Amino acid sequence: MYDELIQSGDLSLSRKSVLPGTGFFLPDTLEEDLEEQQTEAALEGAEVAVIADPDADGLACVALLREAYGDVQNVPEPDDTESEDADEDRPEPVADATDDADEQNTVVAAGDADEPLEEPEPTPHNVALIPASPHNVEDALARVAEFGDEGIDIFVCDLAPDRYEYVEDELDAALETADRVAWYDHHQWGDDVAQAVRDAGADLVIGDSEEECSADVVYRSLEYDFDPKFEELAAVTRDHDLWLREDPRSDDLADYAYWTDPAEYVEVVREYGVDLPEWVTDYIAERRVEKEALIDQAVGRAELREIGGYTVGITYGRCSQNEVAEAMREQGADASVIVKPAGSASIRGTDEFELCHEVAGKVNGGGHPKAAGCKPDIYDDMLDYANHWTTRGAVTKRVILDAFRDVVDEAEEDAENDADADDD
Repeated sequence: MYDELIQSGDLSLSRKSVLPGTGFFLPDTLEEDLEEQQTEAALEGAEVAVIADPDADGLACVALLREAYGDVQNVPEPDDTESEDADEDRPEPVADATDDADEQNTVVAAGDADEPLEEPEPTPHNVALIPASPHNVEDALARVAEFGDEGIDIFVCDLAPDRYEYVEDELDAALETADRVAWYDHHQWGDDVAQAVRDAGADLVIGDSEEECSADVVYRSLEYDFDPKFEELAAVTRDHDLWLREDPRSDDLADYAYWTDPAEYVEVVREYGVDLPEWVTDYIAERRVEKEALIDQAVGRAELREIGGYTVGITYGRCSQNEVAEAMREQGADASVIVKPAGSASIRGTDEFELCHEVAGKVNGGGHPKAAGCKPDIYDDMLDYANHWTTRGAVTKRVILDAFRDVVDEAEEDAENDADADDD
């Protein structure tokens, strides 16, 4: 296959909106080999490994840990003569500032990425960053167990396994290698999964998913006297991660984390906190031009459906799902679904609908009551994906809307049973 057929950076906006990124077309074996090489390089000489979701919340956890362990390196600022070249060297962004933390169990990142295979950090860190997503945290644990030095400290941040058996063997291997395994998260865990992780020997701290982000959990769990800017970093990260939208700086953090290299993001927020330097804000503003155009494309495709007394907005496109969901909410949606070209979908709720995680749970996903994600298990071959792109996700939309109907029916039945029990 010719490279230009799968490279989406130069596509027209209308085509980029409906097709997945370059990462979608790369074989898993290639990605796995490169991830293994990058993990080995990152862990060389490291005393700490941080397995984290590479969104703003997960990367804030890495910044906090590097500060606590004294792993401080200077952040180079591009000067005027280098800024143009620096922009050219940046990876083409995924056209979706997605929150993997909000999309538990969703296979999103590789499928949407224009440049999915990042180089390892150029300067070795004592606190190594090992990016992972919810669907491959066990692989990251296994690689750290294999390549980490004996006695290494391992932290897992902003990631939750759906079932303990998914991580059981890999966690055991990591515990054999490490002096300590600490797991900090804020997603909703099954009681049996959490207990099994603790029984295995990991120090697990789970924050209230309605009140804290993972950075909050790390901030309060580490025995370290942080500079006030790190408390502010956690607070502003929480503002976006929990979709509070009370601090405009949180959108800057989310977009920057999504568009830039994870290594750069960690060092910039560790150095500057939430008050990003001008060269970063200029970069964000430039990238937002395309982001807004892709949002408009997805909003233009949106439809509203009535399901059991709720209005559900649904659309398709490679876009920033939170802003698209907000636009559908303004059109009257109690919940919104954004189906992605890579086959996954984001589900967003409101105060009127807080069962997003239950809907996602019926279609190979999970998450929070107001923010969840999924990837329905309906793609058997590339012909299914071709149909997905040409029909703008018709089958995926139908499957997820059916899941909405089931969840709403079950909620109504539970309410009726509770009422009958009260009468008795």
